[in-house]
Amino acid sequence: MSEDINQRRRNFLGTAVATFAAARFGLIGAADAQSKTAALPMIKPGTNTSFAPLKQIDAGLLNVGYAEAGPADGPPVMLLHGWPYDIYSFVDVTPLLAQAGFRVIVPYLRGYGTTRFLAGDTFRNGQPAAVAADIIALMDALKIEKATLAGFDWGARTANIIAAAHPERCKAMVSVSGYLISSQESGKMPLPPSAELQWWYQFYFATERGREGYDKYRHEFSKLIWQLASPQWKFDGATFERSAKAFENPDHVAIVIHNYRWRLALAEGEARYADLDKIIAAAPAISVPTITMEGDANGAPHPPPAVYAKKFSGRYEHRDVKGGIGHNLPQEAPQAFAQAVVDVTALA
Repeated sequence: MSEDINQRRRNFLGTAVATFAAARFGLIGAADAQSKTAALPMIKPGTNTSFAPLKQIDAGLLNVGYAEAGPADGPPVMLLHGWPYDIYSFVDVTPLLAQAGFRVIVPYLRGYGTTRFLAGDTFRNGQPAAVAADIIALMDALKIEKATLAGFDWGARTANIIAAAHPERCKAMVSVSGYLISSQESGKMPLPPSAELQWWYQFYFATERGREGYDKYRHEFSKLIWQLASPQWKFDGATFERSAKAFENPDHVAIVIHNYRWRLALAEGEARYADLDKIIAAAPAISVPTITMEGDANGAPHPPPAVYAKKFSGRYEHRDVKGGIGHNLPQEAPQAFAQAVVDVTALA
């Protein structure tokens, strides 16, 4: 009986959220996300500290570790983390979406957590096309034809690529910091000194000293990035250590270093991703319903919303999230992020 009541509650909440979102989604422009979270239960960031036992599945080149929550027949949503973060960026978002009736999948990207390559001789490739192909392969393995994709940092870039190149697989999208598709050619272009300074770690990683330094000090390095990217986020030691375990993956350093060297055209990609790379290089517009988000205290490099708004040709809204919210927006403002997922999915 309790399960029946819970299911009716989920159905009612989903209908109410869809109605609420549909009534206001047509307005395009900046919005205060904190005023748009009434449809979901209130939650204090850091309320949750764990997932249900993780699952593993063979998908493409990988055996992927992932968290799953919510009804198996609910609308699927893939939550995609960035660097140097992991699935715990969504530890509070996940139960909110599960309670709203979504089937929530939160995978470790290649080089993180319990995700492993199936073959020892597979090139440890971090190029964006490879990460996007991993998520398509995971959707295939889980028999998910189409999903809402939501993420930040590497995760947002991955969602952008899939939405642009495979819109038939992306129902809708939430993208922190907007449009993040970039090519090796664009990576060759010099930026003003103040902008280059923000990418200091990318140039560090271009050196062998940088590779060795990141390998030796990966925990200290990652904590520094957390502090710089979210200067007002007062995370505690336990919160960081939960995520830091994911960086002990044996392929982590190789994936991270290759990703940033690829961006500067200092490392080659793989021929198997050549077709996808051509699409990426064209910087195509994204037609699926999209909400972009930005925290008001994001210390990581990020473009202003006006720069990328025209890259979204479908139904689109941008939301600014206030309150000292930094780069790791899902973990710092889980309610705002979850609400965006609910709202954008309702319009697809």
